[in-house]
Amino acid sequence: MSDDTFRSFLEPGQWVRHPDHPQWGDGQVQSAIGSRVTVNFEHMGKVVLDARVVTLQVI
Repeated sequence: MSDDTFRSFLEPGQWVRHPDHPQWGDGQVQSAIGSRVTVNFEHMGKVVLDARVVTLQVI
């Protein structure tokens, strides 16, 4: 699946948690373009994730 056909349901401003890294704390979505989602986590800073691989938990 290419980046052009995948669209994440996440939107900037939403708060999320990474299911595999709870120690990162809560994160706020900065951008969501195709499958690339940039999240600013409390204890990890900005992380770019592939939404095709990681399902973030909306809080």
